[in-house]
Amino acid sequence: MRRITEAKAVHGEYKVPGGKLVVVDVDVEDGVLRHVRVAGDFFLEPDEALEAVNRALEGADAGTDAAGLAERIDAALPDGTVMYGLTSEGVGIAVRRALARATDWTDYDWQLIHEPPQPPALHMALDEVLTAEVAAGRRPPTLRVWEWGAPAVIIGSFQSLRNEVDSAGADRHGIEVVRRISGGGAMFVEPGNTITYSLSVPESLVQGLSFQDSYAYLDDWVLGALGDMGIRAWYQPLNDIATDQGKIAGAAQKRIVGTGGGPGAVLHHVTMSYDIDADKMVEVLRIGREKLSDKGTRSAKKRVDPLRRQTGLPREAVIDRMIASFDARYGLARGKVTDEELARAEELARAKFSSAEWTARVP
Repeated sequence: MRRITEAKAVHGEYKVPGGKLVVVDVDVEDGVLRHVRVAGDFFLEPDEALEAVNRALEGADAGTDAAGLAERIDAALPDGTVMYGLTSEGVGIAVRRALARATDWTDYDWQLIHEPPQPPALHMALDEVLTAEVAAGRRPPTLRVWEWGAPAVIIGSFQSLRNEVDSAGADRHGIEVVRRISGGGAMFVEPGNTITYSLSVPESLVQGLSFQDSYAYLDDWVLGALGDMGIRAWYQPLNDIATDQGKIAGAAQKRIVGTGGGPGAVLHHVTMSYDIDADKMVEVLRIGREKLSDKGTRSAKKRVDPLRRQTGLPREAVIDRMIASFDARYGLARGKVTDEELARAEELARAKFSSAEWTARVP
């Protein structure tokens, strides 16, 4: 545990997933928290509960983790306290983010990349190249919306190729198999049937968050976007987005170390089910048979279409509304993959992501 001893004032913010913004200003003196001031747009009853939160944090060791800070808060709250849009752990996370000098979404000039359809292997390479550029400090934080140039199965970095993919089924349907750099499970995608996006963000945006909390934090904007379209969605640990119709999206992450003194970065990408040919999926993905069983889908010629059905909107309209929602929250300027980034990605797609050595690195 690193002990903070120098006197300094710090500021941290954390939006509780599905909840409200928590803001903490605190001084650190001789390794302990002083003059703690918690604020935000949450709801808290009774009024004196807020002062109880501040007092609970006063004098806490600056090395205390979020769970430990939450325990102090819970022990100090008056009987009958009601929190709405706020949790004790959320306050603890805001404190940790303050101490880590975390940045906020609105601290950046975000760039949008939304280009014509590209091959699956190139998408894998673009994720790696663009996030490395953010990690090195040469590219602003980027939201990239994918368009698929061909159907594909994308397996996680650590998955077994033969355990996840029915090679005969993939060959029969002309489906390419590629392996991504992040962990997590396999995805079956076809052009027009999924919505995939990547966030390449500086590591400071998730400072003070646990690995699990970072998923919820980076997914929160899309929950808001879905809510704007009338879909009540929530984050489901570790890496899923769900509605009352079941899972609609899965996320994965990869940390990339900065070079040349760069800040480091996190790749967070999400694939959302718009309209899936379930019959084809079970012929290609071995695990797909279990997933459909979980959904209660047993008959042939069945489609899994949660976003299409729940929004009633064309896929392009859903994407447009997601982009508009992000823009309204944080600002978003349209950009593009530079010629140098594209050249590097094309070489990486050929040498790494199209190679049997990489794809079958876990046979």
